[in-house]
Amino acid sequence: MKGLTSVTVSVPLTIRRRGGRKQIIGPDGAVARQGDGGAGVVPVNGDPALIKALARGFRWRRMLEGGRYASISEMAAAEKIERGYLGTLLRLTLLPPPMVEAIVAGRQPEGVTLPRLLEEVPVGWGEQTF
Repeated sequence: MKGLTSVTVSVPLTIRRRGGRKQIIGPDGAVARQGDGGAGVVPVNGDPALIKALARGFRWRRMLEGGRYASISEMAAAEKIERGYLGTLLRLTLLPPPMVEAIVAGRQPEGVTLPRLLEEVPVGWGEQTF
């Protein structure tokens, strides 16, 4: 399609553990708290394990597609992770966009956990449900 461009936005954040919970510290030092919106920092409502797995999967897919690594095996060796785990998280990038959005927003049904999503994800979007 002609005329379409993409924009990548990078925001430096720090994630710290406080009392067993994670806090997001924005670039200005503001701490995001549930419900306060904290100085331009958006609190994360989703399951941190699911969000982290999705982020890793999409990051690794971008690296493969961008030619940084020639294969999953090469990437796994460079990232010092097991090839099977990398491949499993890459499969999460095959989830339909509405499912990814629901997970990031914390709107996935109860019981949808990372281990459940990592079991066997059907390739066809029409076959994928929560």
